Order: sequence, then C-alpha cells, then structure tokens
Amino acid sequence: MSSEENALNEPGMTYKTVTSIGQLDFSKRYSYADYFKWKFQERVELIKGYIYKMSPAPAPSHQRVAFKIGLEFGNFFKQKSCQVFPAPFDVRLLNSKKQTGDEHVFTVVQPDLCVICDPEKIDSRGCVGAPDLVIEILSPGNSKKEMGIKFDLYEENGVKEYWLVEPGDKVIYMYVLQKGRFIGLRPFTEDDEVHSALFSGLKFPVKEVFEDE
Repeated sequence: MSSEENALNEPGMTYKTVTSIGQLDFSKRYSYADYFKWKFQERVELIKGYIYKMSPAPAPSHQRVAFKIGLEFGNFFKQKSCQVFPAPFDVRLLNSKKQTGDEHVFTVVQPDLCVICDPEKIDSRGCVGAPDLVIEILSPGNSKKEMGIKFDLYEENGVKEYWLVEPGDKVIYMYVLQKGRFIGLRPFTEDDEVHSALFSGLKFPVKEVFEDE
C-alpha cells in the first residue's frame, strides 16, 4: 500500500479528492475531513467513522410521502424561527467531547427531513449537532439501519423527537426523548391525526400522507 493510500485511511488529515467509491476501504474509519473530499456519485453516510451506503434512488412511494410530510412541516414552520431541511442535507453529529473540527467528526447522516431550531448549528455545509426533530421514511433497503443503528445514534446524540414513517403499513411511529432515552408513543395509523409532542399545533391527518399509496 502506498503512503498516499495509508494517509487516506487515517482520520483527521486533509486528503486528495476521492472521485470513485472504489478508492475507499470500507473496513477503515474515516472522519468528516475525509467525507468532505469525496466527490463520487453514490450517496453514503458516515456513522461513527464507518461508511454506510445509502439505498439507490428512493421509490416513488417514498418520495410522495416525503413530499407530503415536507409540505405539512413547511406550512407549519413558515415564519417561525425553526427551520425545516429535506434530504439531501448533511447532519454532522458530534462525539462525546463535542469537538467540532472536521477531523474530530465521525458521523454524517442525511435524514429524510429534520427540524433545527438553533441557528448556530447551521452553516454552509449543513448542520453541526443534533436537530430537534428527525424523520426517516422506511424502505426495503434502509429499514434495518433506520430502525436499529440510527435509532440508537439519534437517541445518544439528543434528538428530541424521532419519527419513523412506514409507507407499506401506512403508519407513523414517534419517539420522544425523556431522560436521555427514546420513549415510544402509540403508533399513528390512517384513522389518526398525528401530532408532534415537541411542537404544539403541528398536526395533520395520517391518511393524507398515505392517500396515494
């Protein structure tokens, strides 16, 4: 292995731009300093330093549901201080020491939708720190990651409210952070009106989200 290839796999350094995902070693740990240099077409997330490939282009049902929820959130937060960001939008989650330098950040995710109320967390490259609310829409290619790895990740980083949206079953699962742990509420089905526990007044009929599915 060349010295350049060795350098590529050491977190915390500035590297040559990577133009092919084939240049990366999935067994190695990378930092945001590495991630920021990756210029290939495939979308990936970085979780605790390790690369996770994202699903291919989302299915139409995923996109329709994302669009409808995005409209509801956009209308609610219009002219409010909190901001709504749909994917693709990089969220850099910090380590336990809260170090913000690119070489100290080892997790970069792209939630389907997130709400951020602290403007100081937003910079020209996305969000630094946990959003207040995160929504992930499940699909066959990503359900394991969203329901397992990301659930734990968002919990430990202090996301206050987490929605898991299941288009196949037409249900929305909501988790609220209490004393550092996610507490699941009763699932919201097509007969319900989903309402945020964190943002009073943010509510809409579940059937409107899934009416074309």
